[in-house]
Parts: sequence; C-alpha cells; structure tokens
Amino acid sequence: MSTTVDFDISVNVKVVSSAREEMVAVKIGEVARRTGVATRLIRYYEAQGLLTADRESNGYRTYADGHVDRVERIAGLVQAGIPTRLVKVLLETEDACRREEPTCSDEVAALLAQQLSALEQRIDCLTASRDTVRTFLERTRGGEIWSAPEVGRVPSSA
Repeated sequence: MSTTVDFDISVNVKVVSSAREEMVAVKIGEVARRTGVATRLIRYYEAQGLLTADRESNGYRTYADGHVDRVERIAGLVQAGIPTRLVKVLLETEDACRREEPTCSDEVAALLAQQLSALEQRIDCLTASRDTVRTFLERTRGGEIWSAPEVGRVPSSA
C-alpha cells in the first residue's frame, strides 16, 4: 500500500534586480536631506500610498535611489497644487506607461481635465501677480517710487 502526500504551499516571491542590490539603503533622514522634504511629509506620502519603503528587522524604513526620485516627483506634484489622491493616480499611470499597459480610464481623464483647468487658473493668477511685482520694481529706484514709467521723469523729493 503506497501513501500519497499532497502539499498546498503558497509562495510569495520578491524579485530583486542586481542593480538594486548594488544600491545603498538610506534612512528617512537622508531622503529628507537629499530632497528637501520633511520626514513628516515622507511618512505622510507613505500613509497615502504614494511611497512604499522597505523595512529593516527593527522597523526602520529604508530607501534606495529610486525612492529619492519618487519623493522629489511627489513633492513637485503636490507643490503644483495637485491633491495627493490625484498624485497617486498620476504616479500609477506613469508606472503603467513604463510597463506599456493601458493607463487612462474615462474617470481618470475627467479628473485630470478638471485639475488641468484649476492649474491653468493658478498659473494665470501667478502670472498677473508676477507682472504686478515686476512693474512695481521697474517703477522703483533707490527706495523712491516713480509716479509713472515716463522717460525723463525725475522722482519727487520727500
């Protein structure tokens, strides 16, 4: 009589490229120093699902060069006024593009169009503010304000 043994094994495999093995893992403080982004914000990005750090056995986060680039990308998008929920969608879309997968659903396209409109409004406002400051500076010399940018006009004495 022979006995048969069946195994039910689940195996998770993590693929590690040789390029990554050569990279030096750094702590969150070093990422903050390299990017100019506060450690608190880096932790927030992780909590929002925008960034995934590796963990050491003691629980410390470790990051590679790719993480530094991603933090800079996230910070740039957030500074441009894009909400983190949309930053996540954009990053996922960029990642899908690199994998040559379909990237943009109708819902995502609608969100992006709405965000583009808001960005253009902010740009218009900033442009007007810049022009106002530039005009003021052009009309100001040595602490005195010229009443008009007329040629040959002498500033009034105080």
